[in-house]
Amino acid sequence: MGTIRHITLPAGFSAAGVVCRIKTSGREDLAIIAASADVPAAVLTTQNQVVGEPVKWCRRIMPRGFGLARAIVINAGCSNVCTGKAGFADAREMAGLTARKLGSRPQRVLVASTGIIGHRLPMAKIRAGIAAAAARLGTENDRAVLRAIMTTDTREKSAVVQSRIAGKKVTVAGIVKGAGMIAPSLATMISVITTDAAVAPALLHKALSDAAGTTYNAVTVDSDTSTSDTLAILASGQAGNRMISSPGADFRKFTDLLREAARELARSVAADGEGATKLIEVAVRGARGDADAKIAAKAVADSPLFKCAVHGADPNWGRIAAALGKSAAKVDPERLTIKIGHIVLFDRGGPKKFDVKKVRAHLAGKEIKVDCDLGLGKGCFIAFTCDYSREYIAINADYHT
Repeated sequence: MGTIRHITLPAGFSAAGVVCRIKTSGREDLAIIAASADVPAAVLTTQNQVVGEPVKWCRRIMPRGFGLARAIVINAGCSNVCTGKAGFADAREMAGLTARKLGSRPQRVLVASTGIIGHRLPMAKIRAGIAAAAARLGTENDRAVLRAIMTTDTREKSAVVQSRIAGKKVTVAGIVKGAGMIAPSLATMISVITTDAAVAPALLHKALSDAAGTTYNAVTVDSDTSTSDTLAILASGQAGNRMISSPGADFRKFTDLLREAARELARSVAADGEGATKLIEVAVRGARGDADAKIAAKAVADSPLFKCAVHGADPNWGRIAAALGKSAAKVDPERLTIKIGHIVLFDRGGPKKFDVKKVRAHLAGKEIKVDCDLGLGKGCFIAFTCDYSREYIAINADYHT
């Protein structure tokens, strides 16, 4: 089998993932993804009020969320959160060490960390890991990079999409990690996207924000927003398209391409939720507006009762109705219709007779679709989540500090 490429498939990027023994498993735990020069970049970070020191570093070097970057360095196994000034100095040192290896400046290197909260990074191991990763940078290490950013993930998550913009073939590639503590707000877990499109930094940030709204921000595993959520994109410009520096047809094409990749990554996170056995899509339409639709969809997707019912293949539409009703969205049961797998269970004020075996068969599958029509307007939103299993409890009961 040939080398599998994703994050280095767009022209102008190299990467490496190495073992520096932060993880107790002994697997890869540090990665560098680098451009061949300082390139336009954008970053979105968590909206949790408790944030990691790497998040603070990213905000320090990109206060408006965009600028130029040479690379991003990521470690797993320790999130460097709530570690104070010393922890911030560690994040800054990670950037500085990486920058020196690449011939750039610390202010051109983004940093992300994931893992246990409240522990200082083992900097001797980090220093050795950065040196090793920088020495191995290439286009044949993409699988190792994916493994290096994983924590409780059970599978590697990547996406590649391609299209033509201004007559040039453009590639967008992304990787993501995340399985628990997942309810992003403006960003996600840890995700890096590379593209060879030529896009100005400010437009790159706008495209990333627009794409994240209906993809990364549509995911919820357990309603807990992480302290370390970081989503970064770097654009090498080596596709040769004319620079996208203002809104227009090329910008819309690029945003659509970015959204396609982001949606695939977001769905993969929901499908790999801790202990998950099913991917669930909760579609809400007919809301007073898109904002109301999002509130309603996330209320269902976050409901432990609903998620447990899906795990047991129980067509308990009452849990869906109750979750909608408790939300801040406007809901009128006299106008509400609820479907599971395209079968109507509740329609405008009353239950409908339905084939229980057919609904149970749908709920027993790997991909579950729930459709809620509020009958109040044109707003719509799709949330991605997963079921709750006994394994979810086991994983988080055994996650030691």
